[in-house]
This record gives sequence, C-alpha cells and structure tokens, in this order.
Amino acid sequence: MNIKWVTALIALSLAGIIPVKASDTTLAPMPSELEARFALSAAPKALRDQASVYLLDPGSGYTLHRQGTNGVACIVQRTAWELADFRDDIYIPLCYDAQGTQTYLKYIMDAATLRAQGLSPAALKAEIEKRYKDKTYKVPEKPGLSYMVGPVMRTIGPPDMQVHTMAMPHLMFYAPYTTNEDIGAVPDLDNPESLLNPFIDKQGNAEQSYMIQLIGAAEKARILAEEKALIEELCAYRDVLCLAHAH
Repeated sequence: MNIKWVTALIALSLAGIIPVKASDTTLAPMPSELEARFALSAAPKALRDQASVYLLDPGSGYTLHRQGTNGVACIVQRTAWELADFRDDIYIPLCYDAQGTQTYLKYIMDAATLRAQGLSPAALKAEIEKRYKDKTYKVPEKPGLSYMVGPVMRTIGPPDMQVHTMAMPHLMFYAPYTTNEDIGAVPDLDNPESLLNPFIDKQGNAEQSYMIQLIGAAEKARILAEEKALIEELCAYRDVLCLAHAH
C-alpha cells in the first residue's frame, strides 16, 4: 500500500473521521447477575449493600442497574482508553466514592459510550485527552479513593505491564499530578516487595494519577477464600478470567 495513503488513513482515524465498524467495537455482554456481583466485589463488604451498580450495554454504554445510598458506585470497566486498543478481554471491577463517581468514573463511562458510538481506539484516546486538556474533565476537588479489593481483574500489570489475569486487591487514592518522586517512592516492577509500599500509578495522563496501596497478604488470602464462588463462576464464564492459569 502506498505510504502516503497509509499516512492519510492514520490521520483521518486519529481525527475520528473514520470510525471503526460497530462489529469491531461491540463487546459481548456479561450475564447481568454475574457482572453486578463482579462489580461489587471491588468494594469492601460493608459498603456493597448501599452501593450503586452500573452494567455495561456494549451497544450504548453503562446503564444504572441499582441505585445506592452511600455515594459509592461500582462497574466492571471493559475499555482502557489509555491503551489505544479495543481489546475484548479487559475486566476491571472498581468502585468509586462520591467524588470519584462525579469525575473519574464518569470519564470511564464516557469512554465506553464513545467506543459504542464507533470511535477508533486512537480517536477515543485523543478525545479523552482533549477533554482533560480543555478542562471539560476535571480532577476530584478533594481527597478520596477508588476501591479495587476484588479477587480477580484482567488488565495491564506487573512485571511487564502487559495484560494479565491477576489477584491484586488494592486501594487507589486520588493523586492528580503527583509523581513517585514527590512522595519518595521507588517502585520496581521486577521486585514485588517494592510494591507493598505506596506508589503512584499514572493511568494515561498526569490528571488521572493514583496513589496505590496494595492489600496485605493475610487480607488478600481472606478475600480469595471468601470470594471462592465468584472466582469459580468467572473462570467458568470465560477462560481468560481463570486465576489458575492466568495469561
């Protein structure tokens, strides 16, 4: 193919003028009851009964499944906009507090809607970055956190920052524009012990940065034991969600 033609196609795609076809952007929906339980697993048990739950309609975006009362909202994220890649095997159960629900969670939901509308991966990434740059998207105005204490997730992770299925329950405190240097953290992806201390994870841009605190080994073991039934159901639902042979 002529290199000029390829360059032109890339430019049009980045501009969002050539959306990918719906068949390329639509994800298979999870069974609603399983998706709701998976989403809620990200929150501590004491918060689940009062939390809101949103389920993904791959053809349009997230819809409210259950209205909560404690300000916490939970979803299973299926599109990681910062990857600029529409994978069908991303599963990230997460819950945000009230402040995060109004900001970061809304932007995650927007990404799902834009994907359903046909934006290409590169165009989606560019659009999210644009909305941060022009202040359409704002960062949380006060401290808060996202709960991610579920037993299973599948996304990019250590040691190689490739997509893995993993049990890595943790908490994510909002830290926009904060760096590891700011807090004296020296995380080493090849050394799991170094990740037991708080460190900064920049998820796509400086605005969407978090201070990560991994859950301790004893609590992680308890979570895995208590969520055994969910772990087995997720594995039965889809092989890539099996912890026994994560890949």
